[in-house]
Amino acid sequence: MAERAERENRRGPRREREEAAPEFADRLVAINRVSKTVKGGKRFGFAALVVVGDQKGRVGFGKGKAKEVPEAIRKATEQAKRQMIRVALKEGRTLHHDMAGRHGAGKVVMRTAPEGTGIIAGGPMRAVFEMLGIKDVVSKSIGSQNPYNMIRATIDGLKKEQSPRSVAQRRGKKVADILPKRDEAPAEAEA
Repeated sequence: MAERAERENRRGPRREREEAAPEFADRLVAINRVSKTVKGGKRFGFAALVVVGDQKGRVGFGKGKAKEVPEAIRKATEQAKRQMIRVALKEGRTLHHDMAGRHGAGKVVMRTAPEGTGIIAGGPMRAVFEMLGIKDVVSKSIGSQNPYNMIRATIDGLKKEQSPRSVAQRRGKKVADILPKRDEAPAEAEA
């Protein structure tokens, strides 16, 4: 009896920890079917590309291969959760500045956008932005249309983003010293 109560006590906190972990959304970007010809016929395998994010500034991607589609997706999702990166978002909806990313022949350009613009992006890039939680962005893929390269180029560009807070901290200044003054611009235009 005491042993059982002790076991339940051990299980309790673990279950709470699992519930406290942030819930991730995932998006299947591509599935590729490959076949291998063997003596008895053909053997099929599947490769899945998945993007995972918490829609609050964290995103990751993974790829998985297996003989069955669900197993390939599960492997890709696990890998994506292990490879997550954090991206600082401006007002929780867009990027802080324009940037470009590159991976192999895949090149992408991402630009910050005013509120209400929405996500203007191609398939694989759109999946990354939606899982990241970006609501307004304009982007263009130049070069390779391979979804693997497009996602890697997008992640490469997002890694380059720097928030004004991080730049100010690195320079030893205040955020107000780094950001342009908005109140003075209209006064100069009138004069």
